[in-house]
Amino acid sequence: MSFSQALSGLNAQQSKLAVTGNNIANSQTVGFKGSNVQFADVYAQQIGLGTRVSATMQDFTQGNIEASGRNLDLAIAGEGFFRFQLPNGDIGYSRNGQLNLTADGRLVNSQGAQIMGFPADDDGNVQGGGDVEPLNVPAGDLEANATDEASISLNLDAGVEALDPNGFDAENVSTYNYSTNATIYDSQGNARNLTLYFIKDINEVNDWEIRGRVSGGPDGAEEYNNIDLGTLEFNQNGTLAGDNSTALALNTQEFAAGAQFEALNIDFNFNGTTQFSNNSTVNNIEQTGYTSGVLVGTTIEEDGTVMMNYSNEQSRAAGQIAMVSFRNPEGLNPSGDNLWSATASSGPELVGAPGTGQRGLIQASAIETSNVDLARELVDMIVAQRAYQANSQTISTQDELLQTIINI
Repeated sequence: MSFSQALSGLNAQQSKLAVTGNNIANSQTVGFKGSNVQFADVYAQQIGLGTRVSATMQDFTQGNIEASGRNLDLAIAGEGFFRFQLPNGDIGYSRNGQLNLTADGRLVNSQGAQIMGFPADDDGNVQGGGDVEPLNVPAGDLEANATDEASISLNLDAGVEALDPNGFDAENVSTYNYSTNATIYDSQGNARNLTLYFIKDINEVNDWEIRGRVSGGPDGAEEYNNIDLGTLEFNQNGTLAGDNSTALALNTQEFAAGAQFEALNIDFNFNGTTQFSNNSTVNNIEQTGYTSGVLVGTTIEEDGTVMMNYSNEQSRAAGQIAMVSFRNPEGLNPSGDNLWSATASSGPELVGAPGTGQRGLIQASAIETSNVDLARELVDMIVAQRAYQANSQTISTQDELLQTIINI
């Protein structure tokens, strides 16, 4: 019976050494989670029959996060897993976020498994929910967007002389009180110069008439002159009266018949504009148009949003990386290649956006190192080796006892 006890100890320690060796071998594997062997005794009547391996438990504690300087390297700060679709269509889960962008725009790991997430709509909006699909980064250009809104904040000098708006002439500076310029874009992405002229109305106290002029663009581009944008009305304290700041618009429809470009139709917002007795000056100008752009790079935000960055300084979302959590991560089955698969013990996957529920955030340009404590594994290996030797010594002692009995 003692031989079987020692043999069970040898087998158990051999399993322990195998797990320890695997941990040590993967101490530099990104996203690797170490394992530990648990033993249970085998008992019968008054004398035990030895030991056995009751379970091999995985340790899913957080590994160290280290900067890699590579845009497509991702680490999970917190709990959860990336969801991958393997080339054969199976689903796998991983903590290794080292991705590559293929020529056809797929985000894959080194084994060709494609990371999954929530796709964006045509306008680059993601909802952080819905169907989970393999993510792709389209390589096409971003089309131009004509300016349709502009926000302008300025001060108009209350102390200037009022003028007759009917006498306005853009070529004559004495017919307007102040002017400023902004860059806008037409329907083909050509940058055009918008000049705004402000005229303090001699006929209405605290009213300013606004005229517009659009010029520039490619040779032969249509120019639009003396466009009436409307009127800014001010209170006696110099602030805008009511909400008339959003009722102003530039529309070139009447000038655009037969033109190469679509008519410009821009709504203006002059919120924050004042009429104080200071020099006329512009504080801020913003507009919504931009020229076309080519894809120059891809970045990933901490909420998992995959951003496509274009040469025109615009960005659009290609989708949002999904995160998966489990009620019992220790029940996952290791599949190799830094992947796990779900089991009945782990429970079903719980899919959501990064940072929601028990799912951690994504840290770009970083990797999560193995959580293996190399010093501890080396100590465990020595302990297992000594236990193996002790069980071997038990066999030797039993052999000596048998030999003594035989020699009697």
